[in-house]
Amino acid sequence: MHIQVSGKQIDLSDALKHRVNTHLGNLAERYFDTGLQAQVTFGKARSFFTCDINVKAARGLILRGEGEAADANAAFDDAAEHIAKRLRRYHKRVTTHARSTTRQEQPERARSYVLQPVDDHEPGDASPTLPQKTEEEETFATIIAEQPADIPVLSVGEAVMRLDLAGQNFLLFRNTASRHISLVYRRDDGNIGWLDTAPLDAPTP
Repeated sequence: MHIQVSGKQIDLSDALKHRVNTHLGNLAERYFDTGLQAQVTFGKARSFFTCDINVKAARGLILRGEGEAADANAAFDDAAEHIAKRLRRYHKRVTTHARSTTRQEQPERARSYVLQPVDDHEPGDASPTLPQKTEEEETFATIIAEQPADIPVLSVGEAVMRLDLAGQNFLLFRNTASRHISLVYRRDDGNIGWLDTAPLDAPTP
C-alpha cells in the first residue's frame, strides 16, 4: 500500500502522518484484499485546516473525501468519515466488487478537454481596444487543456456506487445491459439522475 501525505505551505508532524497511514491501512484491510494508492493533502484556508483524501482502490474504484476543521487532525477525521460513510452504505457491494475474480471488461479510452469560459460581454459592452470576433471565430471554444479519460463498462448500480464513492457530479459509462453509452449525475434535489442513449423502443435493462 502506497500512501503519500503532503501539505500545502504547512508543516506536517510525524504523528499526523503515522495516524493517516494507520487509518487508511485499516480501511484497506477491512474492505480490500489488495493494496491501495492514496494521496492525502492538507492545507490551510483562513483560520481552518483542510484535508483532501483521494484513494485508488481495487478494480477501478475511486474514493474521495474532503474535510475542514480547526486543526489538521480533525480535518482528516472529517474527510475520512465522508469516505467511511459511503463505504458503509455500499459495504457488501464494495467488498464483492473488489474481491471478484470475474474478468473485468477494459474501459474504453477517450479524451477529456478543459474549455476556456466564453466571454459573456454584450456586443455593445466590448472594449474599443479589442477587435470584434467574427461569427465563425465565436463558434469554436478554446481548448486550454486535455487529458486521457476512461469510459468504464458498468451496470447502472455500479455506476451510481462509483459516482457516490468518488464524490463526483457525473459519470459517463457504457451500460453492460444495453451496451449503449449512459450517464449518471447528481441532481440539484440530491437524487441521482440517469441518462441513457439506448433507442426509446429498446427494453429497459
